[in-house]
Amino acid sequence: MTATLPSIESPPSNGISYSPASVTAKWFGDQRMVRFDQTGIRQLLEAGGETCFWVRDVQGRIGATTSFGTTDPAQLCSMELLATLPPYRPEQFGDPLFRQTYGTRYAYMAGAMANGIASEALVIALGKAGMLASFGAGGLVPARIEQAIDTIQQALPNGPYAFNLIHSPSEEALERKAVDLYLQKGVTVIEASAFLGLTEHVVRYRAAGMQRRSDGTIQATNRVIAKVSRLEVASVFLKPAPASILQKLVDTGSISPEQAQMAGSLPMADDITVEADSGGHTDKRSLVCLLPAILNLRDQIQAEQKYAQPVRIGAAGGISTPESVAGAFAMGASYVVTGSINQACRESGTSDHVRAVLAQVSMTDVMMAPAADMFELGVKLQVAKKGTLFGPRAQKLYDLYNAYPSWEAIPEKERTVLEKTVLGESFVTIWEHCLAFFSERDPEQITLATDHPKRKMALVFRWYLGLSSVWANRGVAGRELDYQIWCGPAMGSFNQWVKGSRLESWQNRYVADIADQLLQGLPT
Repeated sequence: MTATLPSIESPPSNGISYSPASVTAKWFGDQRMVRFDQTGIRQLLEAGGETCFWVRDVQGRIGATTSFGTTDPAQLCSMELLATLPPYRPEQFGDPLFRQTYGTRYAYMAGAMANGIASEALVIALGKAGMLASFGAGGLVPARIEQAIDTIQQALPNGPYAFNLIHSPSEEALERKAVDLYLQKGVTVIEASAFLGLTEHVVRYRAAGMQRRSDGTIQATNRVIAKVSRLEVASVFLKPAPASILQKLVDTGSISPEQAQMAGSLPMADDITVEADSGGHTDKRSLVCLLPAILNLRDQIQAEQKYAQPVRIGAAGGISTPESVAGAFAMGASYVVTGSINQACRESGTSDHVRAVLAQVSMTDVMMAPAADMFELGVKLQVAKKGTLFGPRAQKLYDLYNAYPSWEAIPEKERTVLEKTVLGESFVTIWEHCLAFFSERDPEQITLATDHPKRKMALVFRWYLGLSSVWANRGVAGRELDYQIWCGPAMGSFNQWVKGSRLESWQNRYVADIADQLLQGLPT
């Protein structure tokens, strides 16, 4: 390539000059460092860490380079400078206050997956890589949660980490005991999920961590990241805790009068994660509809309350490709949250069988099924339908629960088929399992079911729904068709994106690596 240098003694030190007369700019550098081919230009753009100069040579070709100047005068040339693309780094995405608040490198979070699927190993791996992850405490007994707290705090003494607090309307004791543990163990960040409204337990956690600084301002030591999918639920977390709940906590000695007063002037949550179409509990909302609506709601309430620090709004549900990450940030998300795709990683607390199934899921290989923790309320969650019959079997149990007042009222032939092909044991045997299980976990459940046949039937059906996810996590042989695998369409989108790369194989999937690839924009 031959280039004519401008009539100046030497090129400028920054490699660029401007001509006021023609309003044109020139780039000066080594002609060998300019890429004109599609592959080369793409590599430069995907790297993203340096300023990229778009140039046009004397032949009219448009190219790109991240270089200027040269140590070899023979290669020095000038080209017309068309545009300059500033460098971008994943650290620049999202709200810097999110990173500052939680001590993270990126505005990126891995949401909780119950029953320890979002495991200690997963939380620790992301924490060491400078990202926040929430341990999947939902569905676990206090002793198991305490074990996880000790393990994670030892590995990440300075964070970042969070623990899930899942709303448990059917097992109130679990929610209460989880908060007891978090306060006792100094867990200062929780991810509150599946809440239909505020409970005294989540309010107690928030208020108990409040204290006044020497300058009179309020420090909220216990931070709440609320995961919501409805405007009415977002509203209660965007506002201060209700005076009625705060007064009740004062009366029981759970918080001090001063803490109640402080809690009345701060929002219930520091951050709200807008959960769109996701795995597990979901309303299957559209992110492009829900996120702007909650951002607008946040602004309205901020104008009324005038908090010193507005509540940050994050995006979850469908976050599984660089395009979805970029789209969420472009819509105004302060941070992004991933879920389903982390379950397919090596550090998740599930089985290799489940990981292999998830790696084959497409966007349409999902369905809604009854949830074990809110079975009687008819609440559903999203699961994989590929390689398992859990979804239709769980729906069958819910339909029978709605149709009959007791197990005995179900036609005998139907009961026989259920015991043989779904439950795997007799109703009487399973009830004995329930007695032992709930005696340790939540004895009130047994009390409520005594002399209430329909309630008893619900507990037995919940036994199946609850254990189906345990069987999946443990890889129990012979129960593969009953595996409950929480999964949203994001899993299929991710699988499509990584097709042909090393990440296509589940054996190569690690949570921190996947997060980095999503933020960098290329599966390598």
